[in-house]
Amino acid sequence: MPDGLARQMDGIVEYLRAAGLASWCHDGVEADDWIAVAARRASAAGVRVVIASSDKDFMQLVTPRVGLLNPGDKSERIWTEAEVIAKTGVRPAQIVDWLSLVGDSVDNIPGVPGIGPKTATVLLQQFGSLEGIYAGLEEVKSDRVRESLTASRADMCRNQALIRLRDDVGVAFQLQDTVPGVEDRRQTAEMFQRWGFHSLLRELEARREPEQGEFL
Repeated sequence: MPDGLARQMDGIVEYLRAAGLASWCHDGVEADDWIAVAARRASAAGVRVVIASSDKDFMQLVTPRVGLLNPGDKSERIWTEAEVIAKTGVRPAQIVDWLSLVGDSVDNIPGVPGIGPKTATVLLQQFGSLEGIYAGLEEVKSDRVRESLTASRADMCRNQALIRLRDDVGVAFQLQDTVPGVEDRRQTAEMFQRWGFHSLLRELEARREPEQGEFL
């Protein structure tokens, strides 16, 4: 974690607590893993989940109850399995293997040299999984692709471990905790003043508490 971000963590948690918003933090657990925990536990409880992110890794979480919303997509379309297949040519359950083959420059994960998205899709459509590809390596027609896969075999195991989101780490997560609580406006105002967030402070002061029985 960058030092600049580390210095802000306590303040971020302080704000979330005052705003009545839940947060979870544990050493060695990335935010993406907490999202996987929340999505899968909520889905298992029958809740419809939408993950707002442009991160390709989250395509592996898509199910009939879990969709993706790219905040930069003005259409506001929620991706389902159909959109994942249209984008990659593979099902959400195959995304970890697809990204392992292709690599992810954003996360500094190198893929198999010479294998791009189209070749990775063709291989997974033929063999089903990364394990299936290596089990049937002799059936790969291209000598170049076969040699690259052979040379990168150890890297593929590493890539799978890095890309697969962990949903077994959120022992402290409880679905009912995600319900927003009551905002402590006095405390949030003090923080905005302390941090110099003047526009947010004006917005906070402009909001009034609803009268009893009134809805805003």
